[in-house]
Amino acid sequence: MKKKILFQDTSFRDGFQSIFGARALTPDFIPAVEAAVHAGIEHFEAGGGARFQSLFLYCGESAFDMMDAFREATGPDARLQTLARGINVVALEQQPKDMIDLHAKMFKKHGMTRIRNFDALNDVRNLIYSGQCIVDAGLEHEVVVTMMELPRGCEGAHDPEFYIKTLREILDAGVPYSSVCFKDASGTSNPRKVYETFKQARQLLGNDVELRMHTHDTCGTGVSQYIAAIEGGADGICVGRAPLSGGTAQPDLFAMWHALKGTDYTLDIDIDKIMEANQVAKECFKDYFFPPEALAIDSEVIFSPMPGGALTANTMMMRDTNTFHLYPQVIKEMAECVARGGYGTSVTPVSQFYFQQAFANATQGPWKKITDGYGNMVLGYFGKTPVAPDPEIVKIASEQLGKPVFSGDPLEILEPGIPKAKKILEENNLPVTDENIFIVGALATKGGNKGLDFLKGDRPVNVRKVSAEKPAAKAVAPAAKPAASSTGNYTVVVNGAAYSVQVQEGTGAATSVAPAAAPAAASAPVAAAPVSGTEVVSPLPGNVLNILVNVGDDVTENQQVAIIEAMKMENPIVSPATGKILSIEVSKGNTVDSGTVIMVIG
Repeated sequence: MKKKILFQDTSFRDGFQSIFGARALTPDFIPAVEAAVHAGIEHFEAGGGARFQSLFLYCGESAFDMMDAFREATGPDARLQTLARGINVVALEQQPKDMIDLHAKMFKKHGMTRIRNFDALNDVRNLIYSGQCIVDAGLEHEVVVTMMELPRGCEGAHDPEFYIKTLREILDAGVPYSSVCFKDASGTSNPRKVYETFKQARQLLGNDVELRMHTHDTCGTGVSQYIAAIEGGADGICVGRAPLSGGTAQPDLFAMWHALKGTDYTLDIDIDKIMEANQVAKECFKDYFFPPEALAIDSEVIFSPMPGGALTANTMMMRDTNTFHLYPQVIKEMAECVARGGYGTSVTPVSQFYFQQAFANATQGPWKKITDGYGNMVLGYFGKTPVAPDPEIVKIASEQLGKPVFSGDPLEILEPGIPKAKKILEENNLPVTDENIFIVGALATKGGNKGLDFLKGDRPVNVRKVSAEKPAAKAVAPAAKPAASSTGNYTVVVNGAAYSVQVQEGTGAATSVAPAAAPAAASAPVAAAPVSGTEVVSPLPGNVLNILVNVGDDVTENQQVAIIEAMKMENPIVSPATGKILSIEVSKGNTVDSGTVIMVIG
């Protein structure tokens, strides 16, 4: 009798995050969910992680409405699972106890069944309270140990002994759970290490605990990792389905079914029905832009463990800010950020800390600017890192951020969030509902409140789709035969900017991406005379998140006058001199390059 391996279909959460940067519209994919249910799939990843904030920030939708629609599409019996990040839950920043509790209650209310809950530092303290809230809300709690491969030359964590030690700490702390998962967001863990980890975990847990693994196919080892986990004792895995599988997403369901042939294990699926469901999904996403890097295998990620879900989200943002050409350099810098940062697992939010610091190192010089997330991590404000960070980096972070090293429990220094959220809603004459409280509390940052913007009607949609254009006429000799692999020309519009994309027909692979030529103007406008004064310039590429002053305002030297956002990182822009604001050269939402003039002071 073969063992039936359980599987979760991650196409509609991690697939979206890994391929589209989490930007997918609910009406577009609900038919694909319905088709999957018809094909017999019973367990779906249905939200959480970046699929919470991305709906408000990029899709013009409420994540709660999306979850309601997902539950309606699957019916009452499907297991719907979401992803939470310990004390960050699904928020942009760490959340206090009252917001962590509200998170669990809201996800239960909106149809979810189970929450997979991890901490990127494997600091068990960050899982105790959040896990208890999940169980108290009536949800299943899948507790997680996070995995990755370390950069070359690094040691001291992220081996089987470290993972089993973390699991023992979870058990000793009495964290309530219904299942255990080992999560490799970068897909970099060596398969032999995976096998040894699962073998020891099964011995520790006994045979009755549901044991699962989650990985990505980013560097091409996802299927072999799953085989190793299954042979070591795993009961279940996460898989995607075409066109939302492989590459930066999860290994494909059919690939895993095929790999298990001739073994003692099987996936209980109806091949023909799932083929039909896959065709529905392909039709749903035929107009979406599939970034080439999301579809490819990148073996160099082994040395700089970039998660599949973060990789595409970051390259999407780099396209937004015209910095995509820096991606190879940033990935190279990332290895050093991991090596010197204490070996936190490269999964949200720590993966973003690594990427932000690598981006800053690439654009502003190595360690010239310590980003808030990375700096607070090495100083201990997110918990204890697996090993001690590099003392030199800790010293630089402490000096730049003006904060001492912290060794306490991060949850105990966070002020209650619900009263503050209620006050914001009342001041803006918005309904004080639990949903709105969570939206405002979870999407607040130092530079503004994106949840409040959403509730006030600022709902920008930045979902990349392609609009087919007829290829330009080509001079072809009469006897010429069309090439077997032809290309089509498309225009992708992003934030009003047009890009020419050449796509290989039949594969969907983009072979080139370049800015589209601007249409010829009837006559060039007369340029305004430049304002003379001291220029305030952006030190890095990004988007204008906020302008804090108006023309005519008096400002002092070092006063914050604007905020530039890059890679979810808010960078305050300060006045280089005392004076009066003579002109403001950009608007909120504009994309700027390094050296772009933001305003002029006289």
